Amino acid sequence: MSSILVVLIVMPFVVGVATIFLPVGISKILTVMSGATTFALALTLVPAATAHTQIAVGSLLRVDALSVVFLVATAFLYGATAVFAGGYLHLADGPAGTRYGRRFYAGLNLFCWSMVAAPLVNGLALLWVAIEITTVISALLVAIDDTDGATEASWKYVLIASLGLGIALLATIIMYYAGTTVFGSAYDFSYAKLLAGAGRFPPDVVRLAFVLAVLGFGTKMGLVPVHTWLPDAHSEAPTPVSALLSGSLLAISFYAILRYFQIAVRTLGPTFARNVLLIFGLASLLLAALYLLSQRDLKRLLAYSSVEHMGILAIGMSFGAPIAVVGVLLHVLAHAAAKGTAFFGAGSVVRKFATKDMTKIRGGIGALPWSGPMLVAAVLALSAMPPFGMFRSEFLIVSGGLSDPRDTVAAVLVILVTLAFFGLSWFTTQTMLTPDVISVSADGTGVVTPPKGEVSAWIVVAMALGLVALVILGVHPPAQLSQLLNHAARELGALR
Repeated sequence: MSSILVVLIVMPFVVGVATIFLPVGISKILTVMSGATTFALALTLVPAATAHTQIAVGSLLRVDALSVVFLVATAFLYGATAVFAGGYLHLADGPAGTRYGRRFYAGLNLFCWSMVAAPLVNGLALLWVAIEITTVISALLVAIDDTDGATEASWKYVLIASLGLGIALLATIIMYYAGTTVFGSAYDFSYAKLLAGAGRFPPDVVRLAFVLAVLGFGTKMGLVPVHTWLPDAHSEAPTPVSALLSGSLLAISFYAILRYFQIAVRTLGPTFARNVLLIFGLASLLLAALYLLSQRDLKRLLAYSSVEHMGILAIGMSFGAPIAVVGVLLHVLAHAAAKGTAFFGAGSVVRKFATKDMTKIRGGIGALPWSGPMLVAAVLALSAMPPFGMFRSEFLIVSGGLSDPRDTVAAVLVILVTLAFFGLSWFTTQTMLTPDVISVSADGTGVVTPPKGEVSAWIVVAMALGLVALVILGVHPPAQLSQLLNHAARELGALR
């Protein structure tokens, strides 16, 4: 099993470097193969992670059940996005198109490599390095279209994310200092070492480190009030990059917070860490629900939906019931599939209608006979409708919240999620479910629905993969996956 970790950490990087020099057609095929192989290898770790405490390669690479959950989510989206990009990317003829294609595929593979590396590395310092690499690569991808809006969004992203990761670095240093009080001035800064000594760490030092970690990594996760880069970056980036930012990068940042959560719970008990996450989670869910009601840009709508779901994850971890933690981990998987599928559908709509402005999109299902209905299904999945995975995960979270002494929070969660649903349903009704428009008004304004037909079969396949995954997660998750989620919850201190 240790050899699988080596392949996972090496293969996407090698493919990313190779695509800089290869023809774009070959790069497309290699990217799909790399994504599919990464997902397959991640799945092979599922039974091993539940049977063993950890799988390690030396002192640098290590996975346990918690890291495998996030690895599977990232690897699935890597593979699905690779398929989607094959149909979405329309390159101009000549050297300019070739140059763009090579930069795009190199950036896509290297971005996925950095996100795969984050749950594989062993220790808080290496985790910070991996997430810092994601920032550099993703910022270049956000700006790859070289428009004024993309450049501004990328620059804003770099400034805010760098500030957040600076705070996260301070949290890492402070947590290392907490370990020196037990292990001395030099020690192995691995997860196992930190968890073994966490019960003897200075409580005040760990409190400070945890708050800084939530604030720092919460910047990349999209928690309010440090979320402001997210709507612009998601809106201006190429749609495959938006899908990865939303479905995977935010989750990887949440993974980093959970590693600090593990230590804080062992040092301080669960109350403090849960209260911190509750504050950030409620603020994020409230603001996102309100913004969803007023969005008119299709990709910004999905961006604020991501802020909503990050708030749900934080609130779910604030509940004491084990079932809520299992629901949070399932939500990570379901959100990756649902948000990836939704962005794929948005990409199809943008290509078809040549606009992100939802006031100019009408008759979406009529124009896109396959990806249109699947986009509606993805929006329903994001709204936690059955039979999709988010219905199951949010049901588990709310069930855990209702069994918590602070059951009022669960009621607030349901109200705000319902409010967010109205914003998403407005988009569905106004853009996808309206009749086709075949003429404009006398003054020349209005909308004309494009001719019926899909943009690309690749996009349809990518969306179908996401919806199949969502139905499986919602109707009957595989037994080994359920065991993995329970094992990961146990590692977070939720189960004994």
